[in-house]
Amino acid sequence: MRAFLSSSIGVACAAALVLPLSVSSGAAAAPRDARAGSPVPGSTESLPLVPLGSERSSGVATEQGLAQRDVQPFSLVGVVWDDADAELNGSVQVRNRSAATGTWSGWQDLETHNAEHGADLGTSERDSGTVRGSTAPLWVGASDGVQVRVRGHDHPDTDPQTRPARVPLPSGLSLELIDPGEAPEQLPVTQADASRGPTADVEPGSGSAADAVPVAKPYKAPRPKIISRKGWGANEKLREKQLGYTKTVKAAFVHHSATGNNYTCKQAPSVIRGIYRYHVTSSGWRDIGYNFAIDKCGNIYEGRAGGVTKPVMGAHTLGFNTNSTGIAVLGSYSKTNPPAAVTTAVAKLAAWKLGLHGINPKGKVTLTSGGGNKYKKGRKVSMNAISGHRDGFVTDCPGNKLYSKLGAVRVSAAKYQGRS
Repeated sequence: MRAFLSSSIGVACAAALVLPLSVSSGAAAAPRDARAGSPVPGSTESLPLVPLGSERSSGVATEQGLAQRDVQPFSLVGVVWDDADAELNGSVQVRNRSAATGTWSGWQDLETHNAEHGADLGTSERDSGTVRGSTAPLWVGASDGVQVRVRGHDHPDTDPQTRPARVPLPSGLSLELIDPGEAPEQLPVTQADASRGPTADVEPGSGSAADAVPVAKPYKAPRPKIISRKGWGANEKLREKQLGYTKTVKAAFVHHSATGNNYTCKQAPSVIRGIYRYHVTSSGWRDIGYNFAIDKCGNIYEGRAGGVTKPVMGAHTLGFNTNSTGIAVLGSYSKTNPPAAVTTAVAKLAAWKLGLHGINPKGKVTLTSGGGNKYKKGRKVSMNAISGHRDGFVTDCPGNKLYSKLGAVRVSAAKYQGRS
């Protein structure tokens, strides 16, 4: 069973609690894996947040967090809470202490609006009872100290002449500190699919696993080099054994992971292992949400298990996971331009994946919404075959700088398929 996690962060005021540094202890802070059994590389430390402030009138906590403290080694950090449908309307900031230098970083923001990622409403993954609300995780590198603060936004309906009331924070907030474990000694590039588990879970109306094998179509692009799950060091004991498929792949949704750009390409497998563990162990998902990941050097990685040639149901674009694939570029691209190697890799991957299903990367496709904040459930929507996450959900993802490159990506992908 996935262990229950919860988390939250509160804004520390000038008179914030400053506790002596101490190693976290107790059941709530003990490292644990998503499933019982023999030890596996990596761990997750879950630290429940404590109130730092509350509204005078209601007593509702609107600031939560943790003072500076020693913690178990970690490299990726995020915040989760009990109710996956609850939004964290506020700011989340963290500081970390470098394990190498002992230096504390400045405050860094976590992307709070992460509800747009995840399994579609009504699917077995979403209805599993294990899914929690979560921020996007942030890669901070090897660290052994942390401080966090979360503050609810000012309530928009408050009389400006009075003290602004803040929006209450979700219940069960906890800080998730992810140790991705040791990196593989090498990153083998493989043309073989990841091995399939013993069973395949097919969502209602999506066909059978046998039907999920793509049929050869014209305009197929060459298959790019893809680093397998084994290559980036996926611990297959974390994920559920069942695999989910849909009938086909009509569209590729491009994302950024919002985990920051402070990683080297050699560290990319560790970043992916951290996201994988955060999605499964902390957020309660079946597996990593993305079907593919691309680092800033243009290396392509297999994401969710089930076979890279197959239409695997991901958990990347809420409302549009059916008949689509999710490609996440590791990093944050709201203000930073993606390297040319990134856009080239996205074009090559999308051209190949869409080509397996006869889709023109420059064309339009029709998808049926599973429900979200942009399109109601059941609405048929015309989209670009290569779309950004924001095309299916009101979100900043994949960041303005990466989103602006998608037009050129479509043109390049069509050329890789041999189209004019």
